Amino acid sequence: MKKKAVILFSGGLDSTTCLAMAKAEGFECYALSFDYGQKHNSELERAKELATLFGVMEHKVVPLPLHEWGGSSLNDSKLSVKDHNEDGSIPNTYVPARNTIFLALTLGYAEVLGAFDIYIGINAVDYSQYPDCRPEYLKAFENLAKLATKVGVEGADYKIHAPLLHLKKAEIIRAGIDLGVDYSVTVSCYRADTFGRACGNCDSCAYRKKGFMEAGVTDPTVYF
Repeated sequence: MKKKAVILFSGGLDSTTCLAMAKAEGFECYALSFDYGQKHNSELERAKELATLFGVMEHKVVPLPLHEWGGSSLNDSKLSVKDHNEDGSIPNTYVPARNTIFLALTLGYAEVLGAFDIYIGINAVDYSQYPDCRPEYLKAFENLAKLATKVGVEGADYKIHAPLLHLKKAEIIRAGIDLGVDYSVTVSCYRADTFGRACGNCDSCAYRKKGFMEAGVTDPTVYF
């Protein structure tokens, strides 16, 4: 029997590449997406489409009311997503404790499935200012998983896979193309419209555009 893996899956460029990698490594894939009050649902709609294209065993979209306390321009109506800048500060698109919340729920899902491998598309190169995108954070969560679960206490080890952690966006894109990823289906923009068209100016768009340019690959993104 194939080993099972749960992939944190947003429908964006990075998580789609992670899904392709997990599938190529022979895992039986389960995709988990979160509707946490984002200002647009284009990414989640594409996640559903991509999950079907990849033939995942199961794709769950879990509602999380993180918008009720806000704190991020991604889900707080009082805050606006800013244009890309490189001043080194933590941007207002940071969602408080998001990866910790997501991984905790993913861990519970994985334990029920009997899966000991979790994939997350975080990156410490482009998004080094995010505190929950660091190698030491992932190591700490693996230790937590060992202590906080029944199967962990009984001797099982969870592996948090972050295959994109030290890759530049161009390297991620090249890897995905080698695995057959159709990036035209993915949506990464923080300000995407209902059709999935991108703004071209937010942090996510800036890194994505730069990645395609440096990879020498035509950018399939549709901008409005």
